[in-house]
Amino acid sequence: MERARVVKEEAIEQNVHFLAVYVEMKNSCLVILSEREDKLGTMAIAVPKPKDIFAPPTSSVLLGDKNAISARMFAEFVAAKKEKIAVVSIYLETASEIQAQSIFKKLIEKVVQAEASSEKEGVTA
Repeated sequence: MERARVVKEEAIEQNVHFLAVYVEMKNSCLVILSEREDKLGTMAIAVPKPKDIFAPPTSSVLLGDKNAISARMFAEFVAAKKEKIAVVSIYLETASEIQAQSIFKKLIEKVVQAEASSEKEGVTA
């Protein structure tokens, strides 16, 4: 039985510390994006579209509303990229949602790429 893979990444932009925790399981992904420390925030879930239908992934906010647009957007992005159920949490303290979006996108790309690299090498967490 294969266990979940965990990847952590961080970035500092304009003296603000942004964090990402990525957990990938066989059928799903969990991405926790936060400012300053690892915390849960607004959560969204997305399901990838079926391969034979031209449509965007289906998504919904599960918890919170402060960063709902970004949470849904990133959940849909990860679901489409990984072709798995994706849950994304976003917690921000001082940074605006707009300011954090580009940083979080870079962090997501790093953790997804790092996970894919470790999967090819057979590394598990």
